[in-house]
Amino acid sequence: MTTVATYSYTHSVTYVADNILKSLKDIIRLSGLDPDHFASHWTSNLLAVKTWLESGHLERAILEVYDPKSDSLIIRWDVDVVYTWAAGDGSFWTDTDQLKYAIRKAGVTPSQAKYSFLLQNKPGRPDVQGWGPASYRSTDGMVKQSLGATVEHSGLGANAGYWRRA
Repeated sequence: MTTVATYSYTHSVTYVADNILKSLKDIIRLSGLDPDHFASHWTSNLLAVKTWLESGHLERAILEVYDPKSDSLIIRWDVDVVYTWAAGDGSFWTDTDQLKYAIRKAGVTPSQAKYSFLLQNKPGRPDVQGWGPASYRSTDGMVKQSLGATVEHSGLGANAGYWRRA
């Protein structure tokens, strides 16, 4: 029975990691930004997300869209990880319509905007080559809009939200 649960959890990790990254790529593309930079780092991003989901250290995937002249946030997308995995459930889904609606509501970003992808972890995370400590841009003067559950696989999932100017 342990082998089956481990096998299922591995599948959950793979499904959730893939769909967190696909969701962020959709946000980039549908916001009017160039997804090439994100796509060119896909292997490294996927390795980090899968490693830290598997170890239980990943708390949040963050996409900061910022003005390169002022280095201030225009909008920030958060994908918070939910660890309530249970063997045997077998349910899995990704709510892409919810994200598309939120992107339209948030509006297209200015063409000169840039973005960065960050991962927030619990202390004690294992090292992943190419990843290290980073700092976040300030969300002062912004409010978070919660979208709720976005990705789910047998209880391992992710909730999305975005920060916008108040």
